[in-house]
Amino acid sequence: MPIASFSPLPALLRFLSTLALGLAGGAAAFAVDLPLPWLLGAMLATTLASLAGARLRSPGRGRQGVLVVIGVMLGSAFTPEMSGDPGRWSLSLAAMLGATAVMMLFSVWFSRRIAGHSLDTALYAGVPGGVSAVTGMALDSGADLRVVGMTHAVRILVLLVAIPPVLDGIGHVSLTAATTDPGRWLWLPGPADAAWLAGAGVLGAWLGGRLRLPNALLFGPALVSSALHLTGLTHAALPPTLIALAQVIIGVSVGVRFTGTALTTLGHTLAMAALQALGLLAIAILAAWAIHAATGVSLAAALLAYMPGGAPELSLVALSLGIDPAFVTAHHLLRITVLILLMPVLLGACRRSSA
Repeated sequence: MPIASFSPLPALLRFLSTLALGLAGGAAAFAVDLPLPWLLGAMLATTLASLAGARLRSPGRGRQGVLVVIGVMLGSAFTPEMSGDPGRWSLSLAAMLGATAVMMLFSVWFSRRIAGHSLDTALYAGVPGGVSAVTGMALDSGADLRVVGMTHAVRILVLLVAIPPVLDGIGHVSLTAATTDPGRWLWLPGPADAAWLAGAGVLGAWLGGRLRLPNALLFGPALVSSALHLTGLTHAALPPTLIALAQVIIGVSVGVRFTGTALTTLGHTLAMAALQALGLLAIAILAAWAIHAATGVSLAAALLAYMPGGAPELSLVALSLGIDPAFVTAHHLLRITVLILLMPVLLGACRRSSA
């Protein structure tokens, strides 16, 4: 077999036009001071192009590399000086699990009674998080995979678009871009710091697979990086240019999910998914407000931690805006772990009750 068949170069070349569109969208959003410009600009540009009929390419393995980068970035938020009351964290984690149960009940009810989907489709489409794992589990079921995929994609899209106005409305965080000096885009870590970061990414990706962590390429590097930063072995940070590129690729990853989507034939599915996402957002806002009032936990951090799904996307938002990324990441890791462990039990119980 020709060696060239193993090369990722052709796939990379096919993706370059999609990446260029994402970069253009991010640059345009940055130029007009849109909050989260590289993420939202890339996402909106590729989503609109996809819905208009453009055949955009997925980042493929490039997204896997970006997950490792995001994991390393998230780990850098766990510092020895990190503030946080363990008691409040515990209460918040418990409240998040309670809110997740309410979200799951609402999603399944909405998908069954309002959208008219089958039980299997409603269950897999209604899981508030873990889109990659859930889609893989749905392959062996009777679920409509197109509806499951579209529902999760639309949910992430709605949540990311809603974040700036919601955070602006609660007034607990500044959405002003942190990197305004052009010279900061050229900053690079030193050789020693770069070695620590690269080592955290490689070791974390391997460890995440060995431990069978959910979203191993994200949470494995996050665990190794957090251990390095918590112990003070390194205070290394990633350059702003790499963070912006990671946001672009994550935004593109959301947008290309709508490639091949015909509004005329999938309009009902998209509309139902958007309404369901808005309902879940309302539940997340109420739960975040309640835990903030009860414990004093940051309302903005609780909101990002309680939002249903999109762990890489929401953790990256927390990191980009400086909204307690460690707190947000811990909540999403617990949510995904519990959901994956309980999904077989939930499926069995629902099928027995409907039999």
